[in-house]
Amino acid sequence: MRQSPANRILILIKTEGPQLAAAIGDALGISGEAARQQLARMAEEGLVEPVTVAAAGRGRPRQLWHLTAAGNRRFPDGHAELTANLLATLTEQLGAAALDTVISAREAETLKRYRKELETAGDLAARVEGLAAIRTREGYMADSWREADGSFMLVENHCPICAAATACAGFCRSELETFRAALGAEVERSEHILAGARRCAYRITLR
Repeated sequence: MRQSPANRILILIKTEGPQLAAAIGDALGISGEAARQQLARMAEEGLVEPVTVAAAGRGRPRQLWHLTAAGNRRFPDGHAELTANLLATLTEQLGAAALDTVISAREAETLKRYRKELETAGDLAARVEGLAAIRTREGYMADSWREADGSFMLVENHCPICAAATACAGFCRSELETFRAALGAEVERSEHILAGARRCAYRITLR
C-alpha cells in the first residue's frame, strides 16, 4: 500500500535523523518548496518541528526538521503505559528479584530463538545482517553495515519497549548480553535512546 507523504517524511526523519527540507524533497521526489509546505502542515499537527542550527564557517544557519514527541508516538510503542504499570506493580508486590527473574527468562527465550534463526548464517557479517532483519520484524526499525575498519554497526531507530526499558534498565542490559551471545562477538552500545540519543547503536567486532 502506498504511503502518504506525511508518513514517508516521518519514517525518513525517524530512520535518518533530522533533515533539511531540501533533502526531504529529494528523498520524496518533490521540490524543496513542496516539502516545506508538507512540513508546515505536519508542524501544525504537532508532528514535526524546525530547529535552527549554525552552519560551519560563515554559512547561513540551517533549519533541520525533527520529530516531536507526538511524531514519535506515531510509531509502535509496545503498549507503553500498560507495560510500565505492570512492571511497577510486579516490583512493588514481589520485589526487584522477581523482575530480575522475568528479565532473565525473557533473555533466555530470546537468545534461544535468535540462535535458531541465525544458525545457518556462516560468518559475522551474515549474522549481523540476520539479527538486523529479526529486530526489524520485532519493531526496532534496524539496519546494519560494515565500517571501513572492518567492524560492524547495528542501529535501531525505534524502541517498541522504550517504556519498559525506561522503567527498568535491566531490559537494555539484557539485550546487550543477548546480542553478544547470539553473534558470538564483542558488542558495545555507542548510542542509547534512554541517554537522549535518537537511536540505539551497537559496534560489533570479532572476539
